[in-house]
Amino acid sequence: MSSSIPSPAARPRGLRRPVWLSDPKVLRTEVLAGLVVALALIPEAISFSIIAGVDPAIGLFASFTMAVTIAVVGGRPAMISAATGAVALVIAPLNREHGFGHLVAAVILAGVFQIVLGALGVAKLMRFVPRSVMVGFVNSLAILIFMAQVPEMTGVPWPVYPLLAAGLALMVFFPKVTSVVPAPLVSIVILTVVTVAAGIAVPTVGDKGELPSSLPVPGLPDVPFTLDTLTTVAPYALAMALVGLMESLMTAKLVDDITDTHSSKTRESVGQGVANIVTGFFGGMGGCAMIGQTMINVRVSGARTRLSTFLAGAFLMVLCVVFGPVVSDIPMAALVAVMVMVSVGTFDWHSVAPKTLKRMPAGEITVMVVTVACVVATHNLAIGVVVGSLTAVVIFAKRVAHRAEVTAVTDPDGTSVVYRVTGELFFASSNDLVGRFRYATDPDRVVVDLSGAHIWDASSVAALDAVEAKYAQRGKSVEIIGLNEPSARMHRTLSGELTGGH
Repeated sequence: MSSSIPSPAARPRGLRRPVWLSDPKVLRTEVLAGLVVALALIPEAISFSIIAGVDPAIGLFASFTMAVTIAVVGGRPAMISAATGAVALVIAPLNREHGFGHLVAAVILAGVFQIVLGALGVAKLMRFVPRSVMVGFVNSLAILIFMAQVPEMTGVPWPVYPLLAAGLALMVFFPKVTSVVPAPLVSIVILTVVTVAAGIAVPTVGDKGELPSSLPVPGLPDVPFTLDTLTTVAPYALAMALVGLMESLMTAKLVDDITDTHSSKTRESVGQGVANIVTGFFGGMGGCAMIGQTMINVRVSGARTRLSTFLAGAFLMVLCVVFGPVVSDIPMAALVAVMVMVSVGTFDWHSVAPKTLKRMPAGEITVMVVTVACVVATHNLAIGVVVGSLTAVVIFAKRVAHRAEVTAVTDPDGTSVVYRVTGELFFASSNDLVGRFRYATDPDRVVVDLSGAHIWDASSVAALDAVEAKYAQRGKSVEIIGLNEPSARMHRTLSGELTGGH
């Protein structure tokens, strides 16, 4: 007798059982990964709260609500969203000048902007980010993660250094013994037990700030609901929305590459907006994808599902509210060791190997270096990606511009000349097109053959109009032939219209 229950593969996508429900090994991996990420989130969230000028509990609440919400509505499974430094830098001036109520209002409005941008298809812009920018993004991310740990390794008691070395050694060698328990979790537990049992005085998580003792409660931002408030918070909200989407989409693409899977960038964009709206109503400072913690979750711990993201947020609140005194005793050296390993593992060492650099085109190396330099200088990944992409566009335009060639063949009887134009005609290549013709010495009939070319923009049509005008001034006729359909359509539409007919 055949069963009427469809197999998991045959069920509709929305009805399939999560893999962690049927595979205990996956469940263990996801749970332990969520716990490790939660431990690593605590000092980061507190630090970003300080940057934004708010109470540490605000950053922790934001990390909790962002992670739990994005686990449900986000488009990239296993990616961690929480309070981030980029968002903190954007909204810090607003909090400083207008108060916490305006900050919360900006977070909610930023979420609305992200939903609108996501619905309008802003995620499709990711296809225009070149690979060299992506490599620069990854490498600069690794550098920023490491740089963020430097203050925790300077001007500290000497026991920090052996603890740090021990943490690194545990994470390198413990996986050779077993991979059942994540090495970062083992390192954190062992170093905490050692420091507490031996009474070693080193900086701890508790030194970063007081952990919350209760869950956040929803409420409206304490601001007057007026047009003046809207005009005050809107610029900050838009900046936060753009920065948050940029970092989140870049991180999602990075996780796609690591896991060899595809994710919905549009759903992720809208999900980030929903998560920020929820976070704002719970009094959080907002956030976006958290790249360092995502690398801990995906690359170090091996998580692949939404469960790890949800549990990272849930464990974060449990650790703060229920186990606050224990968590406060975790030495910062243990968490710093985890982040140092993440930075080393994130950096694309192959991209800077001498063998790779010798083979890589100079333009690609330039784009990568510019991206890294901008990110490290500004501590803003979004700025680096934008500047790197613009640099890539300029280099590409310069390279393609030289591929537009003009060759002339005069008929034996000398009554006509055929100019064959090949290559891509756009603003960079068509600007010098006008100077490639012999107006004074050519015969009365001139043919411009564009069968080997393509017209991309109005600049190219204007250049062809200028060529025709210069021949017309000398009483000579010009015939343009060989246009492909898109080029012919653009030429028919714009020819004679770009200079008022003159």
